[in-house]
Amino acid sequence: MPEQEKRTVVVTGGSRGIGQAICVGFARADTLIYFNYASTGAEETEKQVTEAGGSATGIQVNIASEQEVIDFFKRIIDETGRMDVLVNNAGVAKDGLLVRMKATDWDQVMETNLKGAFLCTKIAAKMMLKQRQGRIINVSSLVGAAGNPGQANYVASKAGLIGFTKAVAKELGSRSITVNAVAPGFIQTDMTASLPEKAKETMISNIPLGRAGTPQDVAAAVSFLASEDAAYITGQVIHVNGGMYM
Repeated sequence: MPEQEKRTVVVTGGSRGIGQAICVGFARADTLIYFNYASTGAEETEKQVTEAGGSATGIQVNIASEQEVIDFFKRIIDETGRMDVLVNNAGVAKDGLLVRMKATDWDQVMETNLKGAFLCTKIAAKMMLKQRQGRIINVSSLVGAAGNPGQANYVASKAGLIGFTKAVAKELGSRSITVNAVAPGFIQTDMTASLPEKAKETMISNIPLGRAGTPQDVAAAVSFLASEDAAYITGQVIHVNGGMYM
């Protein structure tokens, strides 16, 4: 199949955890997957996607840099000529109590989690508008809806993604472009693995389904929103949290 006829999927933050699972979830012979990574881990994602029957290319990109994002998408469009799915997953956390939080910690979280999504969506949307179709999925968080102490910056960025999702859905809907968000709860990732066991037990005790989620649970929701089965869903937030927040 010629490259121009294959579906092009872009996933930010695809080198590990949820992002890696999302890339693997899209693995198909008729799909070209591109993902950015901050420092390491590209080879493992590429390997897993290949083993699942797909093709993935990792590119080191600072998602908060406008020029690097422009160059990232230019390469993708030059190579494929399409932009079918964008998943804004890249995110960082710099936790701390508000009164002790450094302005630099606030800025870094906002620039990666929120500005990065803005920069990527702006470019991807232009291509999707020309095609008169596309899927944009933003990875928010349970805490973006419920709040969480000690994470004012992270919570604000994830809540911002929810508002961003709804605004862009209204702007792009007339061109058959859907924009939705998934909001993971307590998911087994490198980020949560470092939590004390007592804290993990407490969180799981508050989940009606009685277990932590997996990156694959989140990836399944993303795959659904990117599919034709979700063609009439836009501006929505799907919570993937086992009932932890309702």
